[in-house]
Amino acid sequence: MTLKDAKTGMTVKIISVGESELKNRMMTMGLIPGTKVRILRSAPLGDPIAIGVRSYNLSLRKEDAKKITVEQVA
Repeated sequence: MTLKDAKTGMTVKIISVGESELKNRMMTMGLIPGTKVRILRSAPLGDPIAIGVRSYNLSLRKEDAKKITVEQVA
């Protein structure tokens, strides 16, 4: 599943970050394999989505979120 497919309230673990123009920037912001992320909410039209990473919140466009592979954490 990708980060784009995750639902509000889910906690997921990042498996990989696919190639994109923002890959290095996303990894610098803490989106690295093994990191747990919580899906906080999405904008009224669904884009962007807000996620909690470590000790801060981050907003991502769905176009970028679909390049991040995740798995659900129990």
